[in-house]
Amino acid sequence: MAQNRTDFPGTSSTTGQTGNSSTHTGTGTGIGTGTGTATATGLAQTAQQYGEKIAEAAGQAKEYVGEKMTVVGDKFKELQNADLAEITENAKDYARKNPGQAILISAAAGLLVGLIIRGRR
Repeated sequence: MAQNRTDFPGTSSTTGQTGNSSTHTGTGTGIGTGTGTATATGLAQTAQQYGEKIAEAAGQAKEYVGEKMTVVGDKFKELQNADLAEITENAKDYARKNPGQAILISAAAGLLVGLIIRGRR
């Protein structure tokens, strides 16, 4: 008894068919060979476009990090050259002028120190 079966694109069947024992592979359409090449070319172009976008974003990130590292380096040099008493006095003045922010900054610093200490156990 012959069975009627429909193969979908991308699938293959060698049983249950009468008069046809071929296996379908590739694009699954069985209509010409240009479809697979066109799809591969389209994918290659899309991958190239994404690669260019990623390279551009990486360049921008490198510039941004370079700028920020310069700022951090300058601040670090300022702190090395500053007097500890002067830094303490500046912190006290800031806390007197902005008590709410000083409390939040202190709480955040305490939380970070707590997490670091807890993580080492």
